[in-house]
Amino acid sequence: MAKNDDTLVIILGGGRGTRLAPLTNERCKPAVPLGGKYRLIDVPISNCINSGLRNIYVVSQFMSASLNQHISHSYRMDVFCGGFVSILAATQTESGTEDWFQGTADAVRKCVGMANISRYRRVVILSGDQLYKMDYRKLIKTHKKNNAGITIGVLPVEREKVAGFGVMKIDELGRISNFVEKPKDDNVVNQYKVSDDFANTHGVGDKKWLASMGIYVFDVPVLLDVLQDVEKIDFGKDIIPSSLSSHKTMAHLFTGYWEDIGTIKSFFEANIMLGAKNAPFDFYGSEAERIFTKQRFLMASRFMECHVEESVVSDGCYFDEGASIKKSVIGIRSRIGKNADINEAVLMGADYYERPLDSNDMPPLGIGDYVTIRRAILDKNVSVGHGARIVNERGVDKEDGDCYYIRDGIVIIPKNTVVPEGKVI
Repeated sequence: MAKNDDTLVIILGGGRGTRLAPLTNERCKPAVPLGGKYRLIDVPISNCINSGLRNIYVVSQFMSASLNQHISHSYRMDVFCGGFVSILAATQTESGTEDWFQGTADAVRKCVGMANISRYRRVVILSGDQLYKMDYRKLIKTHKKNNAGITIGVLPVEREKVAGFGVMKIDELGRISNFVEKPKDDNVVNQYKVSDDFANTHGVGDKKWLASMGIYVFDVPVLLDVLQDVEKIDFGKDIIPSSLSSHKTMAHLFTGYWEDIGTIKSFFEANIMLGAKNAPFDFYGSEAERIFTKQRFLMASRFMECHVEESVVSDGCYFDEGASIKKSVIGIRSRIGKNADINEAVLMGADYYERPLDSNDMPPLGIGDYVTIRRAILDKNVSVGHGARIVNERGVDKEDGDCYYIRDGIVIIPKNTVVPEGKVI
């Protein structure tokens, strides 16, 4: 595979991830488990590797220990292929809290020196919490063909999604002429709707607004120039709108599956769809589009007399007699008890089969016998006692309980939690 040694990749780890809490209480967003055995960060890193981009920095700030450990154990470039995947962490100096990252552009600005970007011709900037497959070589090809200073990955979206994105106007050559971040006013939104001719030519259907994916290519001199103004802290709000007149900014249209994993609801739905018959996203595929992660060398999962339907099951699991699993994602080392009934649930599994010696007084890991789980997310190392029911019994939309949270009607059991026998949630 041809390498792009003149291109540096910076993957942004995001802020505190409060909308994904409590999954982000002990880890940053890119380290959140996904699809049973992966982490969110595996997606952009794998896209990079598959695209021949091997010089990768991951910029982190909050709760990054889990992310650091995962990357160091998963991505070790050898001397023959070269390259690196390294962490750039926020560093405070004597000047105080203002040195923490204030936005996406500010994060890159404060890492310019550590990343030594002057060695490269261009920089690709990605987000660490999105689910998609993209060949970045096509993105870079668009950038070079148009002799652009900046190129933005662009996704067609429906009207109801516009308020969550930066949207843009482009001319017939693909150059971006106007950009507005998360517009709410109907008059403004209607001005950014593409023509019917454009929609028909590119086959976007009812997705007639062009949204920024938060994926950027910058020529290095351009990036250094636009980052000079320290008051401009965010790419979408500040850098892109102010750069349109001074730097040639092009759009690269992407029409594949893409999902921003920013909320509990989007995280839940993105996981559940993985087990569907014709899922819009999968973690396998050809050699050119595989998603990589840490090798764990676990044995294959074991099934007694049980029923599994439209689900994803990871390595090292055990399903006891009578268990029923439907439309769910089962993480590594999960143990499912007798006659457990699990429907539309994300179980992240466990870090070990048996608890550490200093926690022997706690019940065994996994799901007990005769447990019922509906529309729930169970973080790692959870124990659910026999006969418990995790079903959002009262149908509430949001609540903080003694051993659970409810967000968007979805029950979340935090990491290392014990749900007592017979407990009804």
